[in-house]
Amino acid sequence: MAGIQLDPQVVARVLETNLRKYAVAAETSEVGHVLETGDGIALVDGLPGVMAEEMVLFSRGVYGMAMNLERHHVGVIILGDFSRVRQGDLVRRTGKVLQVPAGEALLGRVVTALGQPLDGRGPIVTTTSRLVEADAPGIVQREPVHRPLHTGIKSIDAMTAIGRGQRELIIGDRQTGKTTLAVDTMLNQRPGDVRCVYVAIGQKMSTVAQVVHVLEEHGVLSNCIVVVASAGESAPLQYIAPFAGCAMAEHFR
Repeated sequence: MAGIQLDPQVVARVLETNLRKYAVAAETSEVGHVLETGDGIALVDGLPGVMAEEMVLFSRGVYGMAMNLERHHVGVIILGDFSRVRQGDLVRRTGKVLQVPAGEALLGRVVTALGQPLDGRGPIVTTTSRLVEADAPGIVQREPVHRPLHTGIKSIDAMTAIGRGQRELIIGDRQTGKTTLAVDTMLNQRPGDVRCVYVAIGQKMSTVAQVVHVLEEHGVLSNCIVVVASAGESAPLQYIAPFAGCAMAEHFR
C-alpha cells in the first residue's frame, strides 16, 4: 500500500486557519465566601469592590443582592431558597444592579418579584428591563394630573375623586375589604386604557389564585400584571416585591 503524501503547504494553511479562529480571553471576577447565614441574610467576606444593590451569585445558583456594605464584610439578602446557601459557599459578583423585565409581554401574566413566570404559560419574551431601585422623575418630567380615574364606587368617585397619576393609600384593618376595593377598581378599568399592576405580598397562594380567577373571569387579566411574593416566600423577596411592581408599572408611564 502506497503511503499517504501530505503537502506541507496545505498542512500549514489548515493550521494557520484554525489558529486564527482560536481566541484566548481572560476573565477576572471578584469572588468571596459566605461567613454565616440566617433568616434570608448572608454575611459575605472577600467582595471589597461590590456595589450597593449589586446582584451576586452564590455557588449553588441562588442570587442575592448586596445591601449592607461594611469594611470587612457585606450583608447580602438572598433572593430565593436561602436553605441552599451555606457557610463556606463561594459568592461571585455579577457587576449588575437588580433589574426586572418590563413591557407589554408581562400583561396578562402572573410573575414572581424577580419577573419569573408563575402561571405555567411559558417564558416571558421581552428585551426591556427596568431597575428595581430607580430615581423618581422630577417635577418637570411629570404630566399634570387632569384626567380622572373612575373606581366604579360611587362614594369614592363622587366625594374623593382620584386622578390618573395620583398616589392613593388604601389602609384598614384585616378583613375590611381593602383587596375587594382594589380589585373592583381594576375591574372597572376594562373599557379603558389603564394598565393595572397587582402586587400580592405575604398572601396565601389560594387567595392570589382567587384574585387571578376574578380578573380572568371578567376579561381584564390581559390588561394586568400580577406580581406575587406569597407568605411562603422569603422575607427578601417580599421586601423587593413592591419595588418590582412599581418598576414594571413605570414602563407604561
